[in-house]
Amino acid sequence: MSDATLIANDAKNIVQAHLDRLGEPKDNRLSEEAKQQKFAQIEAELKKRDAVLVAHYYCDPEVQELAEKTGGCVSDSLEMARFGRDHAASTLVVAGVKFMGETAKILSPEKTILMPTLEATCSLDLGCPVDEFTAFCDQHPDHTVVVYANTSAAVKARADWVVTSSCAVEIVEHLDSLGEKIIWAPDQHLGRYIQKKTGADMLLWDGACIVHEEFRARGIANMKALYPDAAVLVHPESPESVVEIADAVGSTSQLIKAAQTLPNERLIVATDRGIFYKMQQAVPNKILVEAPTAGEGATCRSCAHCPWMAMNELDGILEVLQKGDQEIHVDPALAERAKMPLDRMLAFSASLKR
Repeated sequence: MSDATLIANDAKNIVQAHLDRLGEPKDNRLSEEAKQQKFAQIEAELKKRDAVLVAHYYCDPEVQELAEKTGGCVSDSLEMARFGRDHAASTLVVAGVKFMGETAKILSPEKTILMPTLEATCSLDLGCPVDEFTAFCDQHPDHTVVVYANTSAAVKARADWVVTSSCAVEIVEHLDSLGEKIIWAPDQHLGRYIQKKTGADMLLWDGACIVHEEFRARGIANMKALYPDAAVLVHPESPESVVEIADAVGSTSQLIKAAQTLPNERLIVATDRGIFYKMQQAVPNKILVEAPTAGEGATCRSCAHCPWMAMNELDGILEVLQKGDQEIHVDPALAERAKMPLDRMLAFSASLKR
């Protein structure tokens, strides 16, 4: 095992077991009439609870549509954090994965944070257990610890900075300008992309997103041969060979902006297909093509859609509003420590906008 990378094999086995337990995704498509009836029920429950729905771009389209229709938020994890913190509602319903609910609770401890399911997690979170990560950090006490938002509250509490993919390059660039050496976790592909962009001295944890890791340069190149005039949009959680052939690389929000600014009429998109809902709104006259994954067929673990994001369903949103039983709790002492690196990120991101 090299000093540069800690491979959490036990954590990878946990990810595999969790996926096996989830089984095959279900087809929950509703007729338009049934969907609107469900929307009306949920909207009434949101008002009863003084609640607002925040949804990630990777949730299924009907969940994103519901959030828009009811005055909530559809965005990346950074904007979800800002929106939830600043909204007047006393209850936040977070449609995403568990670390997003934890982040909402850390930033808004006075609010009730509900999730449609507490089973919706993330391979990056599972692949970075706090005990192993803490031991790794302790081996390198001269390094600044920077962790991706896709981590548990406990891992955030061990960090100096939390970042999202939309602000990671700028924050690492800032730290590098101060001469700081960096421990990066958990996504190795995003870490390598940032390292290449900034030239920073970084030790990389060996984590990966099960969706983005399935994209392959060869498959995208073959699709590009079919559509030579298309632009390739890639999330930096993808393997380096995929990033290298991209016309635009960025976070979910950055890819939506790229779709608007690129002149190409056809776009090959290498990220979770949940993004198509908002991206198509942004570019209604463009053709969006889903990039092929490595697992086309029986071996596919994600097929360009996170199985945990897919667990956020309308019925689950309605039920949690009615029962209030899927609440996120974070130990107050842990939350206080995790809030410091999150606040640093939000303050730095706000300064970039000024």
